[in-house]
Amino acid sequence: MTDRLPNLKINPEELPEKIIVCGDPSRAEQIASLLDGGRPLAKNREYHSYKGNWKGIEVAIVSHGVGSPGAAVCFEELIKGGAQVLIRVGTAGSYQKEIQPGHLVISTAAVRMDGLTRQLVPEGFPAIANRQIVEQLVQAASSKGQYVHEGITLTLDVFYSGVVEFPHELYKQSGVLAVEMENSALFTIGAIRGVKTGAILAIDGFADADLSNEYNPHTDVVAKAIEQEALVALDALVLE
Repeated sequence: MTDRLPNLKINPEELPEKIIVCGDPSRAEQIASLLDGGRPLAKNREYHSYKGNWKGIEVAIVSHGVGSPGAAVCFEELIKGGAQVLIRVGTAGSYQKEIQPGHLVISTAAVRMDGLTRQLVPEGFPAIANRQIVEQLVQAASSKGQYVHEGITLTLDVFYSGVVEFPHELYKQSGVLAVEMENSALFTIGAIRGVKTGAILAIDGFADADLSNEYNPHTDVVAKAIEQEALVALDALVLE
């Protein structure tokens, strides 16, 4: 019997080469419900996985939880199991006033402000999405009449700030579009392991908002954006 992946608990023989990854296990289940013949593969900790067909192509949906270290475990094991393409469907906080809640962002690269990738690659190593996957995401969005922003995003470990003031204004002025918590891990691991990676994000607020009073990711406009980005990512996943 084939050994299951140690944390994901997936039998590699059941794992497709093309995979959507997302943070929230309930979102993974939601996306899997769109598939033809969707069914669970495994559930362990934050890692919930499903398998089915999208437009005649076998795909998987796997959740990776919050933050780069746990997500990296997911990405590494999927690659060990035979994954060749990983597209992240996530949420992010905007840094630019023209990028409003409910908008979609395709990340072309990530600023590596996480701690994980500093332990994987040298300082200065870029975290870049695969060009083909970026183009496929753009094509899939365009075919649906969906406008998306493209550009650099920021990956952080922190969500709620402590006593150290984070330089939001610096990243705004640098032209960073949005901030999230896993893209740099995905792009870096994809580069060093030789698999194609990409990410599309639904904007659920502004990065410098007061999280206690101003941040509300549970609005209808954000829910609609998450539905739209899932469809874009699925279409992009099966484009050749």
